[in-house]
Amino acid sequence: MPSLYEERSANVRRTILLITLFLVLVIGIGYLIAWYFNNSLILYVAVLLAVLTNIYAYWASDKLVLSMNRARPASREEFFDFYTVTENLAIADGLPMPKLYVIDDPQPNAFATGRNETHAVLCATTGLLSMMTRSELEGVVAHELSHVKNHDMLVMTIAVVLAGFIAIAANLFLRASYFGGGGRNREGGNALVLVLALVGVVLAPIAAQLIQLAISRRREYLADASGALLTRYPEGLAAALQKIGAYGAPMRHANLQTAHIFISNPFGPADASGSWLTRLFSTHPPIPDRIRALLGHT
Repeated sequence: MPSLYEERSANVRRTILLITLFLVLVIGIGYLIAWYFNNSLILYVAVLLAVLTNIYAYWASDKLVLSMNRARPASREEFFDFYTVTENLAIADGLPMPKLYVIDDPQPNAFATGRNETHAVLCATTGLLSMMTRSELEGVVAHELSHVKNHDMLVMTIAVVLAGFIAIAANLFLRASYFGGGGRNREGGNALVLVLALVGVVLAPIAAQLIQLAISRRREYLADASGALLTRYPEGLAAALQKIGAYGAPMRHANLQTAHIFISNPFGPADASGSWLTRLFSTHPPIPDRIRALLGHT
């Protein structure tokens, strides 16, 4: 039975593997675009657009996410336990004290954002703060601080950049193919290559989305393991996840664009008995699986 240290190492390796697969997919799409147009300029433009868009999103991530989720600053006086738990764990983990925010919503949930450790933000719903014991709150806060220390905003931004590039490049390729402009000679052997290229480009954005979701799920497992190592009490986070999973209603202002950064799906935890396809397109691993990983159950 793997320890939390082994689980964390395994999750790091799996994330690296997923990023590598992502890069291979990007290189493949780039090759197809360069082959079809016989000119790499459009490819460079697509890359530049994807990178610039997501650099801005990464740089302003805290403001964008807080605004989209209607968060407000959390004062020490109003949310004493939230403030002191975060302060203590940040000191223990060698992190600067992050800014704290709350969302007025009964669903128990939380997220971390910010471009680096000195610009980190932790946000929790009032529902989570009202129903957690102190040890459970420590588990949730440790999980979110682990996202900060593991630079998950950067990892997910890289994933979004790569997925954005693939979507833009595939769209350009398909439009050019449809209107018949700028492509290579379609006669002979090139026709088969073109068909294969078209199939590949159609499927590439789907593959990119699946890889992006898989990276998101891996980061949740990694933050669970890292958070449990920080508190030395995995039962606290496991109990918190149990309460979060038992609350079935969605957040009042759930947002698809930011769903992946929460500790649990803001649209409501997915049914653990759901189909493999449901799990494949989920932003979060099933809560029962996360609890088993934390407690070391088979």
